[in-house]
Amino acid sequence: MDNKLQSPLSYRLSRRERNNQRPFSKDDESGLFSSMRLPQDSPIKTVWKQGFVRLVLVAGILWMLLILIVLLFHVWSCQSSISFLSAMCNKESKVFIAMDLLGFAPKPEHRCPIPVADDPDKIVIPEGRTPDLIVKDLTYIEEEDLVSNGSHSFAAFGGNQSWLQREESFKLKPSMKVHCGFLQNGGADMNPVDIEYVKRCRFVVASGIFDGYDVPHQPSNISTRSKKLFCFLMVVDEVSLKFIKRNVTVRKDKDKGMWVGIWRLIPLKHPPYDEPRRNGKVPKILTHRLFPQAQYSIWIDGKMELIVDPLLILERYLWRDKHTYAIAQHKHHRSIYEEADANKRRKRYARPLIDLHMKIYYSEGMEPWSLKKNTISDVPEGAIIIREHTALNNLFNCLWFNEVNLFTPRDQLSFGYVVYRLKGLFKFFMFGNCEYYSLFVLHPHTREHSSKVEWVKSLSEFKGSGSSMKESRGGFGLWTPYPRNLDSVTLPLVVRTSKAG
Repeated sequence: MDNKLQSPLSYRLSRRERNNQRPFSKDDESGLFSSMRLPQDSPIKTVWKQGFVRLVLVAGILWMLLILIVLLFHVWSCQSSISFLSAMCNKESKVFIAMDLLGFAPKPEHRCPIPVADDPDKIVIPEGRTPDLIVKDLTYIEEEDLVSNGSHSFAAFGGNQSWLQREESFKLKPSMKVHCGFLQNGGADMNPVDIEYVKRCRFVVASGIFDGYDVPHQPSNISTRSKKLFCFLMVVDEVSLKFIKRNVTVRKDKDKGMWVGIWRLIPLKHPPYDEPRRNGKVPKILTHRLFPQAQYSIWIDGKMELIVDPLLILERYLWRDKHTYAIAQHKHHRSIYEEADANKRRKRYARPLIDLHMKIYYSEGMEPWSLKKNTISDVPEGAIIIREHTALNNLFNCLWFNEVNLFTPRDQLSFGYVVYRLKGLFKFFMFGNCEYYSLFVLHPHTREHSSKVEWVKSLSEFKGSGSSMKESRGGFGLWTPYPRNLDSVTLPLVVRTSKAG
């Protein structure tokens, strides 16, 4: 029945055409590698086609194997204990970062070898200073700025920077004048004898202890050359000075300068803030303001014992690859929003104020870290900072401090934001976290820091009797009306990838 319904056209093949057709055989199933030859192909042309296809496939496979071998060698060199191989590792490359994020790169050790030079006495110190090419003339606003807290007025250490002044400070120009702490009568005053002493300091290792949380830890492995070259300056508040005197031996020199081992104590009178953690940011970030004659500085937190010669540190992190600013990558977080979430979980500051801080940054275009960014991370480990005091680096520190002064004292939340606002013009070297842990021995605090503000869960808790928890001398940006509506701002989702913070 079906055959009857077929069109007559289906039967119009000639006998010759039918005879040229042959049934499909198993030999034809090999596709591109089939020995089947079309009628128009000569034997030579067929062999050439098959050979070319096979050559392309083999070359592609070999190319992929070569790339895989190079990637594996790159990852292996980053884990090698051989200094020559570890020096070849480029952990800043986006290839390595992508492999790390995908879990293909092995997790680094807690501590790893640092490819430092062998002998501090053979280090060649660069002559002169790195030229200032972008910002050439930097000056500071220092006039007294009175702030009222309702009952009385007082001079603010960081000033009462307006939103407009803040916005203008991010626009780089050859000549700039910005807020940078140390406004008249704002506090953080040094003794005259210490002001005179630090004028001789070109190379500085600086640290700080506030509110009596630590005692000075003596550095080890310091060469005779570095002992003569560097000033080891320990900045303390009056509470810490009393605590240190009760627990360790403090000697005085003929000029009445105070010493604990290699450390010269630099007391700061009249703490500028209510919050000790915020006071600690003054010497940490504004090292160039406290010690204006210094050309190079290495900051370490007060709970650390430095175990690497500072001259080797400068050679490794600055001079070798012509960097001027170096800081370690955070061990767990790359995005400031991840770090903010960890700060809330660990009660490092009032949770609603951290959220407000992050909403301001997100509304101003600060995206979570991704491979699209030009930095390997937005979050540093700020306990060690290695700097040459160039005009641009000094400006960056001023802007970074201004954010800490305006918002929360968690400086790791502000570092990446300031980098973002300077649009790639501020260059810095962010080195691996395992090297960071090889620079020092970490000692526990003598006691844990705690304040009522860290337990606040809602802004309503600051009302009425809770108003006493507000800082009276810092964090003004958290209580000053912001020029944009933040109610509709939703913070990006944070995926918690680590239990540690």
